[in-house]
Formats: sequence, structure tokens, C-alpha cells
Amino acid sequence: MKPGIFLTSAAASVALLSLGLTGCKSGGGDTIKVGEFASLTGKEATFGTSSHEGTLLAVEEINAAGGVLGKKIELLTEDDQTKAGEPANAVNKLISKDGVVAILGEVASSRSLEAAPICQQGGIPMISPASTNPSVTQVGDHIFRVCFTDTFQGGALANFATEKLNAKKVAVLTDTKSDYSKGLAKNFKEKYLKNGGQIVTELDFNGGDKDFKGQLTTIKNAAPDAIFLPGYYTDVALIAIQAKQLGISIPLFGGDGWESETLLTIGKEAMNGNYFSTHCAADQGTPKMTAFVDAYKKRFNGKTPDAMAVLGYDSAMVLADSIKRAGSTEGAKLRDAIAATKDYEGVSGKFSLNADRDAVKALVFIKIENGAFKYSATVNP
Repeated sequence: MKPGIFLTSAAASVALLSLGLTGCKSGGGDTIKVGEFASLTGKEATFGTSSHEGTLLAVEEINAAGGVLGKKIELLTEDDQTKAGEPANAVNKLISKDGVVAILGEVASSRSLEAAPICQQGGIPMISPASTNPSVTQVGDHIFRVCFTDTFQGGALANFATEKLNAKKVAVLTDTKSDYSKGLAKNFKEKYLKNGGQIVTELDFNGGDKDFKGQLTTIKNAAPDAIFLPGYYTDVALIAIQAKQLGISIPLFGGDGWESETLLTIGKEAMNGNYFSTHCAADQGTPKMTAFVDAYKKRFNGKTPDAMAVLGYDSAMVLADSIKRAGSTEGAKLRDAIAATKDYEGVSGKFSLNADRDAVKALVFIKIENGAFKYSATVNP
């Protein structure tokens, strides 16, 4: 997160306070206004599109069942365009102009970190569906997530490298523009080194780069057993293609930032034989997942949901459940109800929110085979 953006967000949030926290009043109208910000366009648009579709499906189901506290939920969505600066604009509008009682979003940790200070200082609960960087909820007691953190994910990936890939030597390639990538790399390295592994080279790139052959040539010369790539799907796909072109045949593996069908569309056969961890899998076969997949396909023209869609759905359902338990949309009461979420049966699995407002839950590993994502294993916390 750039310092200039943080200062802008903080200044804007102070301005919100002077507006009388209009978001706390919206529960008094005909609907309960809930805000959402997501990357619906731009470099990582599949993240926002999926999470939005899951959120929308949840809201439609809630409203069809009678709404919450006798009112329908009105979902107000803003596109942050995958651009720094836009999350602050989006949540400022949703809170000060639209008067929402809560915010849902974002998937990317950098964008959640930009918006979170505004929600915190405005007293508006924010629930991220999928931002895994531990710093997100550390912003304050109004910030929550329904996903695991990279402390857990990084450790699970390190164990996977050691135990499943039998990788005694690993190269690490990190996106320096991404809080997610840097945080996941840090957590992976700490556990992998404790496991006795060796990091033979550690290189970086800037998200959005097109040429990775310099880094990949250095990695090839270092002769690792695998390459850890904690990046987002657009970059990962290009890196995989160029690795194959250079004759690199060792596995690539990474985290939930790989989660997009676009990874396969761009990377094609270069993605086969690689692995990533994520929150859940459409083919893992639990009753809740099966029912969700059927409902999602029916609503969105046969489209198979990814983990971001599931987490968008779960975030909206947790919010609705919390409003019911609070019996109110007032900020402090709603905040307390969200924080008290325990043993929640979500589509992504059963979870509770801990004292840090993070979901304690399992993750899954996906293997890419024959141009498709295949559920491989579940790792419990």
C-alpha cells in the first residue's frame, strides 16, 4: 500500500465522521443498504466478478426468504477497477453518500488495506471475502474476513513443498507491488526454512510485467526442485508459459491468487502439473458446496463458481446472520454480532472468527491436470 493513498484514505475517513455517520441511519428506511466494492474491471477483474456474483446470489436468496429484520437488503456495488486509489473513492461514496450499514469487499489485500481505515474510522463494519494478508484485520475492530490468513496458508504451502513435492530446494518469485504476494512469501519462507528446506534463489517482479525470462533463467541455473510463485493469475500464467519455453519442467506452486479460470485460458498446457492452495473447490463434494454450485450455475448461465464466488456468498450470509443476531443495523451492535460468529456453516466450510476477526478454517489444494482444476486434498487448521 502506498503511503500517499493511506493518508488520503485517513483524511477522507475523518471527513466522514463529521458527516454524522450516515451509514448508521440507513437501517431506518425501507431497505437495509449494504455496500460492496470489487474489481469488476481491470487486470484482476475475475476476482471481483466472481465475488460479486456470489454476493449477489446470497442477497437474492436472503430477500426471497423475506429479508432481514423485516426488510430487504439493497446491495450497492462500486467497481474499484483494480486501481490504487479507487477503493478509497468507492467506500467513501458508499458510506457518506449512500448510507450503507456495512461494506463487503475486497478480494485483493492491497485494496482492502486501502479501504479498511475509512470503514474503521467511520464505524462501519467491513467484511473481506478473500483478503488473506494478516495486516487487513489489524487495521481495527470493525474489520473482518471470512477467509483464512496467509500465516496459515504460507505454512500449509511450506509443508506441501516439503512433504508432497519432496522439494529440498526451492526458488521464490515474488510480486513486489502486491501486499498479498509479499506477505504470503514471508510466511512460506519462515515455515519452509524451519522444515529444513533451502531457498536457492529469491527474485521479484512487478505485477503487470510481460517478460520474466531474466528471472527464470537465474532460477533455472540455481537448479531448484520447485518454484514458489505467490502471485495473481495473470502474471502466473505468463510465467508458466515462459518457464516452459526455457525448458523448466519442475513444478510451480502458489496460493489462492491463482484462483481463476483465466489462469487456464492464458496458460493452457503450461499450467498442467502445477499446484495451488485455495479456500474450497467446486468438486470437493460437500452437500453445501453441491447445492451452491447448482444454484450458481442456474443463476449465471451454467458457469461453474470458483472460490471467490463462494467467499462472496459466505461474506454476505455472515453479514445477514449477524444483523439478525444483533437485531439492529447500528454500527457497534452489528460489529459485536459479527465478532461473535462461531461455528458458522458456510459453503466454504465450517468456521469461527477468532479474537483477531479472522476465520479459522481449512484450505484445499488443487492440482491442474488436463487443463482443469482438480481437488487434491484438504488441510485443517
